[in-house]
Amino acid sequence: MVDYSYLGRSGLKVSPLTLGTMMFGGETDEATSHRIIDKAREQGINAIDTADGYAKGASEEVVGRGIKANRDHWVLSTKFANPRGPGPNQRGQSRKWIIESVEASLKRLGTDYIDLLYFHRSVFDAPLGEAVRALGDLIQQGKLRYFGVSNFRGWRIAEVSQLADQFNIDRPIASQPLYNIFNRQAEAEQLPAANYYGLGVVSYSPLARGVLTGKYAPGQAAAADTRAGRADKRILETEWRPESIALGQKVADYARGRGVDPVHFAIAWVLNNRLLTSTITGPRTEAHWDSYIGALDVKLTAEDEAFINDLVPTGHPSTHGFNDPSHPVEGRVPYSVPGVVPALPIERAVREAVVA
Repeated sequence: MVDYSYLGRSGLKVSPLTLGTMMFGGETDEATSHRIIDKAREQGINAIDTADGYAKGASEEVVGRGIKANRDHWVLSTKFANPRGPGPNQRGQSRKWIIESVEASLKRLGTDYIDLLYFHRSVFDAPLGEAVRALGDLIQQGKLRYFGVSNFRGWRIAEVSQLADQFNIDRPIASQPLYNIFNRQAEAEQLPAANYYGLGVVSYSPLARGVLTGKYAPGQAAAADTRAGRADKRILETEWRPESIALGQKVADYARGRGVDPVHFAIAWVLNNRLLTSTITGPRTEAHWDSYIGALDVKLTAEDEAFINDLVPTGHPSTHGFNDPSHPVEGRVPYSVPGVVPALPIERAVREAVVA
């Protein structure tokens, strides 16, 4: 049995696990992808997440064909802002590109509407107001049902919500941050901001790109069939750190001592937060998906929470210096780096001009 929750202040209900499809159409072939989709639906999962940039668009195509027979069952999410060509306007968050990317996603997905469209990332020097208005127009046209934000800091969540109010558009209903035992930075601003402005939280990478499974041993080479063993760019530039590997073993040993699978424990920890609505679990294999679903049967204790808090303090990363180059920190703009202009003054100027 799955307990569904409202996504933010919307009337939309989603399952606690969202099926992530980043590997579909790439590392995961179409037949396997469709088996996973069908199994997840039979288990009561109703949320599925893709993006226009996953597998160069192939993920959307595979997902579209996989859910076609049961389209209305699924809360289908995809994203925009990713580069899809060499041109300067084939990316980002201009009205032109948002409309073009949505039309392309609809075609690849083989559907006439998207339930939830996310900004995939912050574009620091682009105005947010233009994008919010474009999304409002697409909702009015029936091509989108809702929109959300991904990898947005707390102030951007507030800004988008306030712009929606200003333009008489429904606020975003979801925020999608990185959030797991090793990466608790979202607790400082992103989760409270989402809660205050009425956004549900659909976090990603609950297993810290696999490090929290306990399958990596300190000082040893990664197995060839693992994400690190395949030299996956994203894990190598983020979680593949000696300190993280050692901590992953500590968490896995603790979970096993409790009689709990480390995968189940890590996912259950993420879900044991009232500010969370759902978390994205992205399998590469059918066995991976089978290992995720059992997390819904795990209940954490106060002792479990205390163990993790001692290991990784609230609101902090697990290791000094952790950063994700795909979603950089924007609060340092040296004069020696020309052409980088923070977006907030642009938005403030636009808002003040509208008011005036």
